[in-house]
Amino acid sequence: MEIRRFGPGHRRPEGPPGTTGLTGQVIHSGPEGTIAELAFSRRALITPHSNPNLTYFIVISGGGFVQVGDERARVNHGEAVIWPPGELHGAYTDGTEMRAIVVELPHAQPSDLIEGTVRPVEAASDVAAAEPGQTAVARARGALAERTPTKKEYDTSAGEPW
Repeated sequence: MEIRRFGPGHRRPEGPPGTTGLTGQVIHSGPEGTIAELAFSRRALITPHSNPNLTYFIVISGGGFVQVGDERARVNHGEAVIWPPGELHGAYTDGTEMRAIVVELPHAQPSDLIEGTVRPVEAASDVAAAEPGQTAVARARGALAERTPTKKEYDTSAGEPW
């Protein structure tokens, strides 16, 4: 098991040049994408910028405002905004604070988000067979999380208390 710490005490100043009142911490970064936590103080600003990745901006506490191109909207905890690749985007707060998880997906495209569409898959070994008239899709990778044992099932012989 690996635990990645983020939040107070782990953040550093973040954002493109001109950004103010923002700290953050990268939780994961790899070829499949980046996940980071951002903390906005009151009257914080991520300067409008663009990047090549499809990005989810997921507000987990507080609220503020987001921008995509010339469109601006208020967001609150429990809402997610999609920033398309190459589009000018930013975020800011007024008199409130806001925390967000940002997920950047370098190989995703906005069309991946439209119901009923599937991105082409490169490797034939990753493609599930499709019935005639259906689109082949990438085979899922993953597994169920290991179930936590109940108190009755827990083995204390390793010296660890329940």
